[in-house]
Amino acid sequence: MKLSDFHRRAERGFTLAEMVMVAGLLAILATMVLPVAKFTVKRRKETELRLALRQMRTAIDEYKRLSDQGMIPVTLGSEGYPMDLESLVEGVDLVGQEVKRKFLRRIPVDPMTKEAEWGKRSYQDDADSTSWGGENLWDVYSLSDGTAIDGSKYKDW
Repeated sequence: MKLSDFHRRAERGFTLAEMVMVAGLLAILATMVLPVAKFTVKRRKETELRLALRQMRTAIDEYKRLSDQGMIPVTLGSEGYPMDLESLVEGVDLVGQEVKRKFLRRIPVDPMTKEAEWGKRSYQDDADSTSWGGENLWDVYSLSDGTAIDGSKYKDW
């Protein structure tokens, strides 16, 4: 092995200063990426929460529309709203038909609490009530105490 081959091989490596600078740049980039990643995950969960609430509220509205048209038998005191979320999944028999109408495939999971438990309000409850009267199901909301990116509370959505 010639001495010139040894010098060429040594010239191909990185100096300690170059390695420190690259490590520093990677550390700076990593500190910039982590908040963005957390923000992205939170935004995705908020989108999932809005979708789940929209699906359940649309199902409740569709149930109410059919009961107002006389297609679903109305229970006294229910005001034409479903009794609970489970009845939207199990479905109801339509009047004069042998068809069972289902409004939801399943009860969605709250992405903030990671459970299929939701706050419920009856038509007879106050609009900002946090306890369910149980007469019917007029509205649903998240049980999470978290705060959204826009500063609002998830339970107020």
